[in-house]
Amino acid sequence: MTQASATQTPSRRRHDREIIALAVPAFGALVAEPLFVMVDSAVVGHIGTAQLAGLGVAAALLTTAVSVFVFLAYATTAAVARRVGAGDLPSAIRQGMDGIWLALLLGAAVVAFTLPSAPWLIEAFGTSDTAAPYAVTYLRISSLGIPAMLVVLAATGVLRGLQDTRTPLYVAIGGFTANGALNVGLVYGAGLGIAGSAWGTVIAQAGMALAYLIVVVRGARRHGASLRPDAAGIRASAQAGVPLLVRTLSLRSVLLIATAVAARLGDTDIAAHQILLSLWSLTAFALDAIAIAGQAIIGRYLGASDVKGAREACRRMVQWGIASGVVLGVLIVLARPLFVPLFTGDPSVHDTLLPALLVVALSQPIAGVVFVLDGVLMGAGDGRYLAWAMLVTLAVFAPVALLIPVLGGGLTALWWAMTLMMAVRLVTLWLRTRSGRWIVTGATR
Repeated sequence: MTQASATQTPSRRRHDREIIALAVPAFGALVAEPLFVMVDSAVVGHIGTAQLAGLGVAAALLTTAVSVFVFLAYATTAAVARRVGAGDLPSAIRQGMDGIWLALLLGAAVVAFTLPSAPWLIEAFGTSDTAAPYAVTYLRISSLGIPAMLVVLAATGVLRGLQDTRTPLYVAIGGFTANGALNVGLVYGAGLGIAGSAWGTVIAQAGMALAYLIVVVRGARRHGASLRPDAAGIRASAQAGVPLLVRTLSLRSVLLIATAVAARLGDTDIAAHQILLSLWSLTAFALDAIAIAGQAIIGRYLGASDVKGAREACRRMVQWGIASGVVLGVLIVLARPLFVPLFTGDPSVHDTLLPALLVVALSQPIAGVVFVLDGVLMGAGDGRYLAWAMLVTLAVFAPVALLIPVLGGGLTALWWAMTLMMAVRLVTLWLRTRSGRWIVTGATR
């Protein structure tokens, strides 16, 4: 072993320990989140088809509304981690409180919009007359939990920035368990129907928000950080979140365009596309866990002005991303005889699905690096570049995807277009990372 490799080994092991300690609990918390909707669907599905259809539309609207504000977690993680690296814990928690106050304000605004506009939103989705009343009921009640959901996002960012991903995992498990029990009790025991399911979700989300607030408030008191809203701090949190909001909306646009194109290809193609999208989202949870670790670790190193540590951590996480992508790609190919029959028994869907599934498997190593570099730049607070990079990606992807039905392409061609989208993201993120312009040290960017 050379002297250089001998010195690199302890460094790699240190980074590996950090990545594993943050990524594994983060993955558990990420997986727990979509289980909320799955539990609601399982409980409501036994009431009736119309109720389940109404839940499906309302849940899609809620998921979209909340996911748009995911920047509350991302921006808060980076800002808090920088201050942790700089050794200023009171300022770190103060920054986190600004993010939580912003979450409450945004949540109140969304509720004020959703309550009166719920019937129009449901109608805009083309919901049937039988399902629409149930969708409106679920949407109106569950929207009351949006402020709590956004607080959960912001508070999760605070704890991630503090290098704590275990507490979010425990809270997510507790929330999932409570949601299941409340749904069964209120829907069947109290006979509230779909309204009971909505109230169960609201109560569970409120309980999760309260648990987070207790943890953050205790930390604030321990370190002498103020809990009062600070207009300048809230405004700074909002400004940091705007570029990430643009990035998220651009990414959501890519997914919506892909679904719209698949729908034009026919019922068989859209059915197969939904299966692929579900699988793609599941693999994204595993890769996103590494990205979350990247946000926290990179932010801390830059806050401590440790440029060498930040570069080494970035390099090691890229290696993790590639390895994870290869493993996921191989698993998709090997496990396809097991999971494909779980989704469909239709031979035509099966035949349409398989070639595109191989494309998804081949794209996983690319996705692994993209997720990691995305997390690295988020941790560095490089949101403005991420916004522009995603807009460029959308500009490349949209015309290519929309031309597929015109040129007679099928689902496999669409997923090659999705792979092109990930490749464009890889190029833009790699160029930025290589340039070193993302490396800005200090407690603030």
